Amino acid sequence: QHAAWIIPFFCYQIFDFALNTLVAISVLVYPSTIQDYLRQLPSNFPYKEEIMSVNPTCLVVIILLFISIILAFKGYLISCVWNCYRYINGRNNSDVLVYITTNDTAVRTL
Repeated sequence: QHAAWIIPFFCYQIFDFALNTLVAISVLVYPSTIQDYLRQLPSNFPYKEEIMSVNPTCLVVIILLFISIILAFKGYLISCVWNCYRYINGRNNSDVLVYITTNDTAVRTL
């Protein structure tokens, strides 16, 4: 019943979307950091060697595709929350639209 209670959650989602967008941009601008990150993983990390053997360009494309899917989903969730906010705001709005129509087809002469 209170649309204002949705605003903090909406702001959190916008902030989260912005952070994930910055991650995608950093992967795109500094693709070598992925290899550095993989080297820092513990030796018992599953599939570490297989991931490190993948072509670095291909790995960047895969990671960007994965991040894009996550960003699309987060954008969808932002849209859902915004539509919920608008719906609650619309329900609380008590304005009624009034349409006035006339069937006046008579010809008036002066």
